[in-house]
Amino acid sequence: MPKILKIHELEKSYSSGSKKLKVLHSISFEVEEGATFSIVGPSGSGKTTLLGLCAGLDKQDSGTIELCGQNLGELNEDERAQLRNREVGFIFQNFQLLPTLTALENVIVPLELQGVKNATKTGKDLLEKVGLGDRFHHYPSQLSGGEQQRVALARAFSNSPKILFADEPTGNLDEETGEKVIQLLFELNKEAGTTLVIISHDLELANKTQHILRLKGGKIISNEPTLVQ
Repeated sequence: MPKILKIHELEKSYSSGSKKLKVLHSISFEVEEGATFSIVGPSGSGKTTLLGLCAGLDKQDSGTIELCGQNLGELNEDERAQLRNREVGFIFQNFQLLPTLTALENVIVPLELQGVKNATKTGKDLLEKVGLGDRFHHYPSQLSGGEQQRVALARAFSNSPKILFADEPTGNLDEETGEKVIQLLFELNKEAGTTLVIISHDLELANKTQHILRLKGGKIISNEPTLVQ
């Protein structure tokens, strides 16, 4: 299978006062197109930093990142943003919905920015798929946490991304709501044939993916397929 994400010898440090704090040490791995892949580790292990680098939201100190066939190090800020808009979807722990927009508007804004025709129909279809067909005109403040994350799910799939990064997607949800959101995420992902990369500290969730990369102290301690195929 072709590889949609290739990471080679990635290093990242941050300056803290006069000190340099090394967050990632010589990280290398690959993700196959269409795979479900999780990156797990305790708090402070470098998971979110790694996700930011993989998605081109931040720049590495050294090493290479190839996303959807593009070497991110060779792209400028605008080119990386264009690549993300075209090929990448995101789901965050804190939903990141725009509070002044309705559920439907939150889903269709990325499509309208890209000049997609029938954006409203696409948005409504996606919200119906995630069980929010009666919530088109509700604002985020009028929705529960689970409903907000379902709006975020619909938005993430709106541009038919090739790869979707989910950062602790159930982190702000109770167990039952979280399970429903994850079930929806995997269903939508399978239907769309998207590559799914989940960042989590939850091993139970990670075991639902086909591959688990474990981080500790900014280093890979294991990188193995799971029993799920």
